[in-house]
Amino acid sequence: MSEQPASRTAPPTSRTVTPEAPARRSIATFQHYSDAEQAVDALSDRGFPVERVAIVGRDLEMIEQVTGRLDYPRAALRGAAGGAVTGVLIGWIFGLFSWIDPLIGALLLALYGLVFGAIVGAALGLLLHAMQRGRRDFASAAFVKPQRYEVMVDEAVAPEAIRLLGWET
Repeated sequence: MSEQPASRTAPPTSRTVTPEAPARRSIATFQHYSDAEQAVDALSDRGFPVERVAIVGRDLEMIEQVTGRLDYPRAALRGAAGGAVTGVLIGWIFGLFSWIDPLIGALLLALYGLVFGAIVGAALGLLLHAMQRGRRDFASAAFVKPQRYEVMVDEAVAPEAIRLLGWET
C-alpha cells in the first residue's frame, strides 16, 4: 500500500449496527476505492478472515453527465438500437428451439428479431420523446460516487485487523 489511510481508526460514533450484522468499526478511511481494496487485500494476504470486512462508500453524490441533445432522430435511433438488441436476443433464443436445423433457425429468427425490434424500438423511442413535450430534450448518463471509502470490520476482530495492517497509534 503506497498511501497511508487518511484516518487510522474511527471515533466511537462510527459504529454500525444492523439486526442481521454484528457491530462493526471503521479501521481506516480512504479517498480512493483502490486504496481500500489494497487494505482488504493486505488483510487477506495475512490470513485475516475477510468475510468479516466491508468496504463502505460514504457521502454519496449523484452525478448526471449530459451527453448531448435529444431530438426526434436521435430518440428514434436510440430506441431502434435498444429494440434491435432485444429483438436479436429473443429471436436467437427462440431459434435455438428449432429441432430441424437449430443454427439456421436461430440465425434467421435473430435477423427477423433485429429488424422487428429496431422498427418497434424506433417507434417507441419517438413516442416516448413526443410524450415528454420538450421537458427533457437531452441525453445523459447518471452515476453515484462516494466521497470516501471506509474499511469496516466486525468489532470483535478490529484490534487484530489494525495490528495486521500496522496502523496502531
